[in-house]
Amino acid sequence: MPLHQLAMQVALKLPEVTITQPFGEGCDVFKVMDKVFMLSFHLQGKAAINLKVLPDNGIMLRDIYPYIQTGWHMNKRHWISVYAHEEMDIDLVQELVLNSYNLVVSKLRKIQQQRIELLRQL
Repeated sequence: MPLHQLAMQVALKLPEVTITQPFGEGCDVFKVMDKVFMLSFHLQGKAAINLKVLPDNGIMLRDIYPYIQTGWHMNKRHWISVYAHEEMDIDLVQELVLNSYNLVVSKLRKIQQQRIELLRQL
């Protein structure tokens, strides 16, 4: 499955997710409660997504996987870019999208977190 389709499929199953294009066509910005957790775009002809990560996890992921690099146009400590690649691990990409979402949710106000938790249980 193509990278963008896979990432979108995972993201849209999560509560309170919206997609905008504030940077114009070609860059989808995925938000939870107005906070960005994923960007989906093409860079030099390759599909890519930016995801939020814990700094130590980002370092480890970049060391292990050749298709994961520092976040393009983002804070290099807190964001990674995942590029479409023939060796791309689909389960890993799904997990990274979910982890990015959860990391952003963990920084939301308590009432917003409670709303999301209730929606997850439905």
